[in-house]
Amino acid sequence: MAQGHTITIEQGERHVRVVHGEQVLAETDRALVLRETGCPVRYYIPPEDVRLDLLTPSDTHTHCPFKGTASYWSLPDAPDLVWAYPDPKPDVAPIKDHLCFYEVEVGEVDVS
Repeated sequence: MAQGHTITIEQGERHVRVVHGEQVLAETDRALVLRETGCPVRYYIPPEDVRLDLLTPSDTHTHCPFKGTASYWSLPDAPDLVWAYPDPKPDVAPIKDHLCFYEVEVGEVDVS
């Protein structure tokens, strides 16, 4: 990491839900919470909890010097809505293949 730049990853304890329009794209109680200097909190969701059948791989790839190269997926009306790091840098290895969306709903986990 660069001096003053930190990334932490922890197991989330809250319910995370991703909705686009009226379609639920993901829902989980197993999201990883990534906190990075200068960035909003991000929730990385296991692929088993994402409606991958609704997403189309994009040609977009971006590179983060701290996390590695990200691949993106889209909906017909929402390009590059979600991304993942298929081969992340060692410091962030837990997020491998987990998917992250720009907008998520975060609430308390229902334990009933």
